[in-house]
Amino acid sequence: MLQILIFSAVFIAIIFPIGKYLYHIAVGKRTFADPVFDRVDNGIYRVCGIDRTKEMNWKQYALAMLVTNAIMVFVGYLILRIQSLPIFNPNGIGGMEPSLSFHTVISFITNTNLQHYSGESGLSYLSQMAVIIFMMFTSGATGIAVAMAFVRGLSGKVKAMGNFYADLVRITTRVLLPLSLLVGLALVSQGVAQNLSSNLTVQTMEGKYQDIAMGPIAALESIKHLGTNGGGFLGANSTTPFENPNVLTNMIEMLSMMLLPGACVVMFGLMVRNRRKATEKSREKKVLLGSEAKPIFAVMLIILIAGIVVCFAAEQAGNPALEQAGLSQSMGNMEGKEMRFGIAQSSLFTTVTTAFTTGSINNMHDTLTPLGGMVPLINMMLNLVFGGDGVGVMNMILYVILTVFIRGLMVGRTPEYLSKKIEGKEMKLATLGIIIHPLLILASSALAIAVPAGLAGITNPGYHGLTQVLYEYASSAANNGSGFEGLADNTYFWNITTGLVMFFGRYLSIVISLSIASSLMMKQPVSESIGTLRTDTRTFTISLFMVVLIIAALTFFPALILGPVAEHMTLWS
Repeated sequence: MLQILIFSAVFIAIIFPIGKYLYHIAVGKRTFADPVFDRVDNGIYRVCGIDRTKEMNWKQYALAMLVTNAIMVFVGYLILRIQSLPIFNPNGIGGMEPSLSFHTVISFITNTNLQHYSGESGLSYLSQMAVIIFMMFTSGATGIAVAMAFVRGLSGKVKAMGNFYADLVRITTRVLLPLSLLVGLALVSQGVAQNLSSNLTVQTMEGKYQDIAMGPIAALESIKHLGTNGGGFLGANSTTPFENPNVLTNMIEMLSMMLLPGACVVMFGLMVRNRRKATEKSREKKVLLGSEAKPIFAVMLIILIAGIVVCFAAEQAGNPALEQAGLSQSMGNMEGKEMRFGIAQSSLFTTVTTAFTTGSINNMHDTLTPLGGMVPLINMMLNLVFGGDGVGVMNMILYVILTVFIRGLMVGRTPEYLSKKIEGKEMKLATLGIIIHPLLILASSALAIAVPAGLAGITNPGYHGLTQVLYEYASSAANNGSGFEGLADNTYFWNITTGLVMFFGRYLSIVISLSIASSLMMKQPVSESIGTLRTDTRTFTISLFMVVLIIAALTFFPALILGPVAEHMTLWS
C-alpha cells in the first residue's frame, strides 16, 4: 500500500504544472515554449492552409473534427489493406482483411485501441507508424482539443468555440510530441526496443528456436500512454519486458496515462475560475485548482482510490478454487500476472488503465478474481473517473449538470451552473449524453448473447462468459481498449459490432457535449444571490458522488449481479 500512496502523491504533484500549461494553450496565453513552437505551428498552418484566427461555432467545430477524423480513417484503412507491400515491412506481414481493417482503424481513430489482432504478427512497421502511432497522436489531440472548446463554451468568456485545426496542431506540437519524446527516451534507457530491424530468431535454453519481435516499440509506448490509447506494439502489451521491463517503467507508463486526463481537470478549473473570480495576476498565479474543479477532482479521486483498494484486496485474497487444487495463495492471485510486478503493481495498473480509459495492460484481466475484474469493468461503465484525454472531464460535467438540476428541484430553485440557467434543452441533451453509454453496452451485450455469431465467441460458460461480453462492449463504449482476452473476438460479428459501439460511444457524446456548451455560452449570466446553490462546496461534492453512484447502480447493477458478483458468490460459497 505504501507504493500506492507514494504513487498517488506523485500523480497529484505533477498534474498541476501541466494543467496550467494546458490552460495557457487553451486561452491563448504566452508560454515559455512559444518562441520555438510558434515557428513550427506557423509552418504547419502555411502548408495546410489553416487560418488559425478564424473562430468556429460548435457546429463548425464538430464538423471539422468529424471530417478530419473521417479522412484519417479512409487513409488508414487503405494502408492496412496494402501493408503487404515491401515498405517498412522486413517481416513480410500480409494485408489485413476487410472487417479487421475496419475494426482496427475505427478503434484507433476513436482513441480506443481495442486490438483483435496481435501487433507483432498483424502489422507491418509502416502500419505501426503511419496508422497506429499517427492516430495515437491525433485521437489524443482531438480529445483535448474538444475539451478545450467545451470549457471555452462553459466559461462564458467568448462566443465561439475556437478553431479545431489550430487546437489540434498546438496540442500535438506543444504537448504530445515533446512529452512523448521525453517518455520514449526514458523507456529506451530502461531497455525498451526502438529500431526498424526485422525480428530476431534465437535459440532457447531448451534448444528450440523463438522469434523475438523488434520495431519502433518505445515510440509507440510513449504516446500510447500519454494519449490514453493503450494499444500494444506486441500482442501481450505491457506485460512483456520488451514494452515494460521493470517496476520503474511500470510507474512511468502509469504516470504517463494519468498525466493529461488529470491535467485537463486542472485546466477546466483555471479556465472557469478565470471567468468567475477575476483577480489580479499576482494572486492568480497562486491558484493550483479552481474552486469549481475541486468537487469534480475529489469525486474522481475517491472513486479511483476505492477501485484500487477493492482490486488490491480481491487479488491479495487469492483464488479459493486454486487453493483447493493445492496451489498456495499466500502471495495472492498471481495467475496471469508478472512476478516482477506482483499484486500491488498489477492491481494499481489495472485500476489506472481503466479509470483513465487507456486500455494498456500489465497483467491478463481475464484471470483477475471476480471482484478484482469488476473494478475495471465499473470504471469503464462509469466512464468518468478522470477518463481519456479531454473527454473524461466532459463526461463528468454531464453528471454535474444532472446534480445541479436535481438539487434545484429539491429546494424549488431554478438550476444554475457557472452563472447560467440550466433549462430544458440542456437537461435533455445531458440526459441523452448519459443514457447513450449504458445503452451501447447493455443493448450490444444483449445482442451478443442472443445470436449464434455472438455466442460463438464466448469461451467460458456461465457467469464469467457474460462478464467477458460485458467487458468487451464496456471497453468499446468507453473507448478503453482492454479486454478479457479469452473472448474469441476476431470475427465479422465482433469486429463490426464493437466497431460501431466505439464509433457512437466516441462521437455522439462529443457532439452532445459541444452542443450543451454552446447553449450555455449563448445565455446571459445571472447574478448570484443568497439563494444560489453553490457548486464548489463539500455538500455539492457529496451530492455529485451520490448521483454518480445511484445512476451507475440503477443502470448496471443487474448486469453486474449476473456476471462478476454471481461468479464471486459461487467461487467463495
